[in-house]
Order: sequence, then structure tokens, then C-alpha cells
Amino acid sequence: MKVLQLSLLSLLLAFSSSLLSQGTPVPATNDTDAVEKTDMTVNDLTMEDKMMDSKTQASNGSTGSMLEIGIRPAYTFVAGDIKPDAGFGVGIHLRKALDHLFSLRLDGLYATNNGMDENMERQFENTWISGTGYVVVTLNNFRFSGGTRKVNLYAMVGAGGYQNSGERQSGNRSDGDLIPWDEDGTRNTLLDETLSAHASGGAGITFRVSPKFNIGAEFQTFVPFGKRSDLVDGYDPVDVSNFRDVQNVGSLSLNFNIGSSTTKSEPLYWTNAFDPVREELDRMGSKVNDATKDSDGDGVVDAVDQEANTPAGVPVDTKGRVLDSDKDGVADYKDLEPFFPPRAGEQVNENGVVINRNDKPITEDRVQEMIDASLARVQNGGNQAGTTTVRTQSGDIFLPMVYFPLGRSNVKYSDYGTLSSVARVLAGNPGMRLVIRGYTDRVGNTANNEILSYRRARAVVDHLVNQHGISRNSLVLQYRGEDNAIVPLDKSYINRRVEFLSADAGASDDPAPAGADNGQGGF
Repeated sequence: MKVLQLSLLSLLLAFSSSLLSQGTPVPATNDTDAVEKTDMTVNDLTMEDKMMDSKTQASNGSTGSMLEIGIRPAYTFVAGDIKPDAGFGVGIHLRKALDHLFSLRLDGLYATNNGMDENMERQFENTWISGTGYVVVTLNNFRFSGGTRKVNLYAMVGAGGYQNSGERQSGNRSDGDLIPWDEDGTRNTLLDETLSAHASGGAGITFRVSPKFNIGAEFQTFVPFGKRSDLVDGYDPVDVSNFRDVQNVGSLSLNFNIGSSTTKSEPLYWTNAFDPVREELDRMGSKVNDATKDSDGDGVVDAVDQEANTPAGVPVDTKGRVLDSDKDGVADYKDLEPFFPPRAGEQVNENGVVINRNDKPITEDRVQEMIDASLARVQNGGNQAGTTTVRTQSGDIFLPMVYFPLGRSNVKYSDYGTLSSVARVLAGNPGMRLVIRGYTDRVGNTANNEILSYRRARAVVDHLVNQHGISRNSLVLQYRGEDNAIVPLDKSYINRRVEFLSADAGASDDPAPAGADNGQGGF
């Protein structure tokens, strides 16, 4: 008796050790060549790699799943030659997930059975002890929808060994009367206690209460083999039947998941097989969101933004830095002269204005000197080449013309001082209106030259308004193209000019020529 029980216990412990060894940590290895990425990239493992990696980690125990241990109070009965009564037992099992669908389970069962036929002529009592190894299939984990399962529906099939011992009613006395069951000597040992094989199948359902505990119910059937296959209830099949007896067990299952929740997950049969893919998609989505995040809303993502706190609405370059067009250290949105780069030795204030210009603007005294000299020349019947005469409150003065390169209409840096002088004259004569008139040389056709002369006059007007704050109403924009050449040469620098003239009463802007605003025209 003890030898057989020890044999069953040894089988249970051996199989348990094989299951537990699946969760033994092993040295971590990395067979995948990792490619270093920036924060804008995601790991280049494929979805299939992720699923396989999840399964591999679960199997090698480094970040695998917990082991389930279950205790099952049971109701038992034998389907055989005698009508069974209720019996009771207890079972214990260990279950280890192989993946999201399949798991291995090792069972131990102790059960008591009894029964009596309708005529009370036959009855028995026995004890069933067995150990069984199962392959378990989770039936409701074939679908990909949902996350962690609340219910686990499973079926199982397996085989093992059992030991059955018990007593039966001996039969009748010599006089033919039935021997009472409780009379001395009326019970006899059915068979010697030896180990036999059996096949088993079952199904069950469990309900998840917490990550560490679940409860359920299951039913198992044990089909014995060998010479004793129809002697579980103690009666020979020749007497009554021609099929083996079957041990049946219905039980309540109380299951506990053992293992550290910080290093191991719940058994995989509780989780959706699609979870690793979904988690990877979520992780990739998070990576994309992080890579495209633009905290300051300047249009440049944080990953390449070198100034992460740019004020709202401020123009920036491709690296998220505020624009500083003239490179004077003052951002364009603060710079009152954003396109006036300081020259060697010049310095700017906090508003981006040069405070020690190499070509200092003309002073009022110098303007007065120019006026006096101009008046003197007029009185002497002379004129100053390259100037025009305008009327001021103090009398007529000469203003220098502004010249342009061939085919160009932008104001040269060297003319900033000249235009500063013109601005001071206007500022010193409130109410004065000045005609800004553009010209071209004789290169190119007439239509293109009209466009170019208009643009030259407009460039000067814009400079006086934007850089010196001159009222636009004080300026009259006019253009004459090539009609008023000073010298009769096709390519003459003198002819590519803008003049300043006193505005007559009622003088107004010339209408812009066709094509003046679409980039066409000009020599």
C-alpha cells in the first residue's frame, strides 16, 4: 500500500519539477543585432518578431507567466455495474501555460466511491488515487477581440496511473440468505493494491477574480485500462456488463497564480493572443506622437527644434530658431531694422538699431549747409549735377538722386545714408509732399522698362515708409520709363535713377503698369 502511494507521489513531484523548470530564469541573450535609432524611430523588430519574443520570454522565465496551483473539493461516482451513490474527494493540480491556447497540467486525485444495486444484493466501497498529466486547450482564446479574459473555458485530455482499492459485499450465506453488509467477515479486500493505467478527459470553466486568483467548476472522466478495468466497483464484468467501469469527478476549482507580479505576467491563457501586436501598435503610435510633437507650435517638431519655447506667431527657420535676417543678434520680430546688418565696428541696441554707424546720418546742420550751398549755386546761375531741386519752408534745396544697377529695383545699402537725408528733410518740413519718380535706361522694350521704373520708385517709397516712418500720404509715386533719359546712351548708369521733386497741388500716384506685381519685366 505505502509503496504504491509513494510511487504516485514520486510521479506527481517529477512532473511538477518539469513544469516549474520552465519558469527557471536563464541568462539573457540577445541574438538580434540592435540598430541604434533616434527618438524619432521605432525598434525595427517586426510584428511577428514581437509576438515570438513575447512567447519566448514567457517560456524562458525571464519575464514569463505565473504558475497556477489549484485545489478542488469534488463530488465523485463510478459508472459501472452497481448503481452509484454520492462519493467525495479532493484534487490538486499544477498548470503551466505554453502559449495563449495550450497549457500543461499535472493532477492528483483522491476520491471515495460507494454504491448499491436496486435489490440491495450488491454494494461496494472503494478508494481511488490517481495522477494524471493533461494537455489543456483554452477554447475561448481563439478570437482576437478583447483584452484580458474574464472567463476561461477549456477542455483537456490526458493519461496517467491510478490505484483502486476497496471492499464489496461478499454474497449469500450457505443457506441462500443475503449476508448483511456490516456483519463480521462480510467484507473482503477487492484486489491487491497495484498501479494501473488510465486515460482521462474533461472540461471546465473558471472566472477571473483577480490577477492572482480565479474560481470555477470542472468535470473529469477517468477510463481505466488493464485487467481491472471493470473491477473499480468490485464486480466482474462477466456477471453484469461487458464494458469497463468509469470514474467520474465533478469539482469546484479554487486556483491561485504563484510568482512575482513584477517579473511575471498572468498565465497566458487569460490574455488575448493579439495583445502583443496591439501593444506594439500602441507603442509605435506613441513613438510617432512623440516624434511629431511640436510643443511651441512653431511648425518644427521638438525632435529637431533647437529653441523649444519660441513665442507664438514668431517666424522661425527649419531648426525652430527665431529668424535674425541681418545676423545682428536681435530676432526679426524685435528688430526695428531687420535687414540692416551692422558692419565691422558697428553695434546695435536691444531694438536692433545701429548706434555707432560708420556712415552717420546727415545732421540738421549739414542739411542747412547743403541748403545754403545749393542756394548759392542757384543765385550764381549754376546747378549741381546728380541732384533735383525741391521747395521747402526755408527755400529750394537740392536732393541727390538714387541710382540702380542694370535690371535691378532694390535699394542698395550704400544709398541708405542718402535716403536717411531725404527722410530728415521731410521730417523737418511738416506738410511737405515729395514726388518719387523712377526712370530706366534704353535697354529692353518699353513695357518692361515701365514696370522696372515703377518698381524702383516703389522701392524708395517703401524704404522711407518702413525704415524712417515717413507718412505714405507725403509721397507721390510716379514713373517715366526710358522717356526722360539724361544722357543719350542705351546703357547709362545715370539714366537708371529715382528723382525727388516737389509735388504740385493735386499730384497723385501713377497707376501701376500691367505686370508690375507678377515678377515680369525690366532692364
